[in-house]
Amino acid sequence: MEPLIIDGKRISKEIKDELKEKVAEYKSQGVEITLAVIQVGDDPASTVYVRNKKKACEYIGINSKSFELPGDTTEEELLDLIYKLNDDSSITGILVQLPVPDYIDPNKVINAISPKKDVDGFSPYSAGCLYLGVDGFVSCTPAGIVELLRRSNIEIDGKHCVIMGRSNIVGKPMGSLMLNNNATVTITHSHTKNLKEVCKTADILIVALGQKEFVTSEYVKEGAVVIDVGIHRDENNKLSGDVKYDEVAPHCSAITPVPGGVGPMTIAMLMYNCVQSIELIKTM
Repeated sequence: MEPLIIDGKRISKEIKDELKEKVAEYKSQGVEITLAVIQVGDDPASTVYVRNKKKACEYIGINSKSFELPGDTTEEELLDLIYKLNDDSSITGILVQLPVPDYIDPNKVINAISPKKDVDGFSPYSAGCLYLGVDGFVSCTPAGIVELLRRSNIEIDGKHCVIMGRSNIVGKPMGSLMLNNNATVTITHSHTKNLKEVCKTADILIVALGQKEFVTSEYVKEGAVVIDVGIHRDENNKLSGDVKYDEVAPHCSAITPVPGGVGPMTIAMLMYNCVQSIELIKTM
């Protein structure tokens, strides 16, 4: 049987179109949503991500303010800008494009952003809300994965979900989010013993390792759902993920492609968080 190829492009557009209506509704009530995007230096990949975020803002009707800082901006200067934006009532969300230069501590940067404006969902406050299952900003990639599953009619409740990778941006929040959706969760990492055997028990396998085409069919149970978070570009500019797609796909009931799977969802959920900021600010 052919697997369901989960179409992140289509689903992300659905979400953005829903948000567009919501933003128009807010505007009719005189409520403006404004995202401040800060980039330090001119890393080419970061510049592309920032451009895509601005385009998404424009599409759904959110205002975006860009702060493109030179590569030699000091940590203190960056933190001062964040504090100013925290105090600016016209700014509803703040995003600092990572990575920042090596001499700047990313944890200090993340912690400096007001929890009320943390649309990336990276702060300890946001992570705590997710862990406790209370309202807060959810890290965009994990939130996007849940939407991919939900809108593809893939049941999470009662399923065994194995997550490969334990990063603060994907693996750990993904575990909490799947638990909150009543999955049984196993998180694997570089010290996990019998990794293939553990992965083969998964009904839903979420791969966020950052290792090109690491996962082969030996890791996948017949009929499993496979979500590939990885993205790698080769010398010919061809994109691939953490999963060896052509080998794994025939064994799945559903799978995300790279590109066109998880990637578009991350920006869609960032936009969702920007819109959500209007409601969340009332409860914080």
